[in-house]
Amino acid sequence: MAQKRSIFEDVSTADKPTPAPRGGLIDKHGQGARGAIRIWLFVLFAMVMAMIAVGGLTRLTDSGLSITEWKPVTGAMPPLSTEAWADEFAKYQSSPEYVLQNEGMSLSEFKQIYWWEWGHRQLGRTIGLVWAFGFLGFALARKVPTGWYPRLFLIGALGGLQGAIGWWMVASGLEGEMVDVASYRLATHLGLAFVILGFIAWFVFQLGRTEAQMLQARRSADAKLFSLSTGMLHFAFLQILLGALVAGIDAGRGYTDWPLMGGQILPPDPFELTPVWRNFFENPATVQFIHRVSGYLLFIFGVITWLKGRKSANRATVAAFNMMGAALLAQVVLGIVTVLYGAPLALGLAHQVGAVVLFVLILRARFMSRYPTQQSVREGL
Repeated sequence: MAQKRSIFEDVSTADKPTPAPRGGLIDKHGQGARGAIRIWLFVLFAMVMAMIAVGGLTRLTDSGLSITEWKPVTGAMPPLSTEAWADEFAKYQSSPEYVLQNEGMSLSEFKQIYWWEWGHRQLGRTIGLVWAFGFLGFALARKVPTGWYPRLFLIGALGGLQGAIGWWMVASGLEGEMVDVASYRLATHLGLAFVILGFIAWFVFQLGRTEAQMLQARRSADAKLFSLSTGMLHFAFLQILLGALVAGIDAGRGYTDWPLMGGQILPPDPFELTPVWRNFFENPATVQFIHRVSGYLLFIFGVITWLKGRKSANRATVAAFNMMGAALLAQVVLGIVTVLYGAPLALGLAHQVGAVVLFVLILRARFMSRYPTQQSVREGL
């Protein structure tokens, strides 16, 4: 006869083992190959950064108009024979830059500027191929995390647009009496390069954590600090565009004294061109003055942002804003030195690379204010 059980007796679970705790569904579902995609984006980031540097060298060496045609596919092959070189040189000799500025240039001198521009375009093609093979590879293997297809496709779409804008920029220097590309088109070209770089960097930051970690971190976001750093990012982007206007008309070599310009607070004849709006794009004195003043204001705003960031309770966030502040100070000093020495090739390139570093560090500080890393209570004390 079976023994009666008390209604207060615990039900035995010996024959029904308790299942092990399951991990978070957010971490398990649709994560894809986050690590591999992050490495791929790192490669693209390095290539875009190199592209910006090579583009700067192309501009500083006046090489950007050496190739007078846009052939996205067949243009990948450089001249390989004497006849091919002669044909390319003849096309350049019919351009305004040669007629008005470089008349008498030898073939060997032409080859030097040709290789800079060809390398710049070739690097752009290579970036496009790296993106295409990576995107298609991860897509076919079904390793793209949930929700990431549009983001990764956006990088490729912007890259294609950048190629078209690059030719739109070059075409402006092959018309009329132009010996350089239009400065506003150069600014558009450089600005889009920084937009692409910014998206890649932001995606790399995001892929460094799981979706669950991102959701958890967002609950600790510092809204005011995020707003300040967003303003800082936009201000820095504006300063980069102004720098492109300076480079487009060689305005950085016109006045080599500092803090004055030509011994004055305002440069001589800041509005000599008519109509007046042309001075903001084509007058070297006015363009350099605006770039300087904008730099001062950016520095002041940056110091305010840095001081706010130092008050964060999160040590990693504080470190990110300290790095941003150090890069900002270095970039300001480098800008002043570049002016004093008349913007030589090495300093001009260093100043442009410094802008890239500062832009990315501002972006990282912004990311850390939105998604602070977890730390123990003891670390926050």
